[in-house]
Amino acid sequence: MKSLIQRMPKAELHLHIEGTLEPELMFEFASRNRVALTYKSPEEVRKAYEFSDLQSFLDIYYEGTRVMIRDRDFHDLARAYLNKAHEQNVRHAEVFFDPQAHTERGVPMQAIIEGLHHAFREGEREFGISSALILCFLRHLSAAAAMQTLEAALPYREYFSGVGLDSSERGHPPEKFTAVFARARQEGLFVVAHAGEEGPPDYVWQALDALQASRIDHGVRCMEDPALVARLRSERVPLTVCPLSNVKLRVFDRIEDHNLKQLLDAGLCVTINSDDPAYFGGYINENFLAIHNAFGFTKDELHTLAGNSFEAAFLPEERKRLILQELDQL
Repeated sequence: MKSLIQRMPKAELHLHIEGTLEPELMFEFASRNRVALTYKSPEEVRKAYEFSDLQSFLDIYYEGTRVMIRDRDFHDLARAYLNKAHEQNVRHAEVFFDPQAHTERGVPMQAIIEGLHHAFREGEREFGISSALILCFLRHLSAAAAMQTLEAALPYREYFSGVGLDSSERGHPPEKFTAVFARARQEGLFVVAHAGEEGPPDYVWQALDALQASRIDHGVRCMEDPALVARLRSERVPLTVCPLSNVKLRVFDRIEDHNLKQLLDAGLCVTINSDDPAYFGGYINENFLAIHNAFGFTKDELHTLAGNSFEAAFLPEERKRLILQELDQL
């Protein structure tokens, strides 16, 4: 199945660009920007990747963001991800970025967005990987700060396509951000939101109703609420599931304990993604391989998961059709 997974065209819909910062690149950026790190070597950084929950990961994640200061850093980070995505036959990527993690340190919004934009345009020209940037609000910060971030980003509206909600889920319900998401929709931005990873199923309801999210990032706790499962199924709301991340962050103790099979059996539109692959031990193909090894997924089941990713993507229908035809021929 490893060969099939490699050959399958895939869309990645849940990928934090800051979470692709490999330790070697972290040290390269730190050196050229003269940023002192807590860790002494890439090896020491990797040894720290033992997380007890989402917050323990975010502590080291935000440490890594400090090394990104100039547009060149964001460009080079995105290029490194695109090289990996191309190797793994990703054809389309919808990529989260966290401007508040940088603007609070004095990094200009322009440097963040333009650095990423130019790299992803290069990826389209060189690799044929289409992409969309999704500006995420950090939910542990205030709704007012989120609105300020959106307003600061709107001069670069042509460079990003959607908005999302990420960071610490516990104690930060989606409805807190109702007004900023309404403003984003007025600007024609598509809306997604992290919900139901560590937070309860009610957060998924809020993401759907208060934020009007068209896609739920994670959403694995939906299985605790049969009415929610029924709604997700009937409305064909995609879930962007990240298996290796869920295990690394102790949402599930082992990959074999993951509820991915139950989500699929419930008729939900499940997709496979890598979340923060530099921290969680695998990019998209490693996630596909992990679930195949855990559950013995058949070719048809893997095909369904890959196909779902294009169904759930914000792509022109004609491009979806052509890629799905290619998938059908494998």
